[in-house]
Amino acid sequence: MLLSIISYGILYLIYNEPLPEMEESFEADMLANKMLKALHHEAYKNTRYLEWSFRNGAHQFLWDKKLGHVEVEWDNYVVSLHPNAMERSTVYRNGIEVLGKDKKEILKRATSLFNNDSFWLVAPFKVFDQGVKRGIVIMKDGSRGLLVKYTSGGTTPGDTYLWKLQENGIPESYQMWVQLIPIGGIEATWDNWQEMESGTFLPKSHELGPITLQMGEIRAYN
Repeated sequence: MLLSIISYGILYLIYNEPLPEMEESFEADMLANKMLKALHHEAYKNTRYLEWSFRNGAHQFLWDKKLGHVEVEWDNYVVSLHPNAMERSTVYRNGIEVLGKDKKEILKRATSLFNNDSFWLVAPFKVFDQGVKRGIVIMKDGSRGLLVKYTSGGTTPGDTYLWKLQENGIPESYQMWVQLIPIGGIEATWDNWQEMESGTFLPKSHELGPITLQMGEIRAYN
């Protein structure tokens, strides 16, 4: 335990960065729109179905954006999730329907998985969601970064991300100040952007330190 505490303390001192100050501006909105245009946001809005997996296929998803319905599978669970009408959701464990208190807990878990794992897929398209604040941060290399704070919604409201963009507006990485990671400013890449069947662009993987997060076989179609 002592070694773990010391190791964490060293990592904290090396990697922790304070959260940049945010001042909302029209310039930030312009930079956000540049990113959306580069990723073919209109095609994303018109995309009905998204399929992907997370953690080397441990979590699998089929999202019908039009109907607001998500099929979530992990371990021995299959959940038909309706985030905006939870009473319509169903839960199966080993092929047997689950009801009562256990169902509520599993639905809570499915919702958390969907919120987290879909964010790693479509986060750039959420920069104008309700309750989101946007600001400009001057990066160490002199470029402009897009600071995005989620004040409501999702599983962990208050999380903040600093996007680093390529010259053409395509995201390169973001730094995170989030509840689930105690060290502020940890950076994750957004890599291997590919154009989907529907015309939008989505990332195939992320590098988070020594960890590679694969998004599986991604499909976006109508």
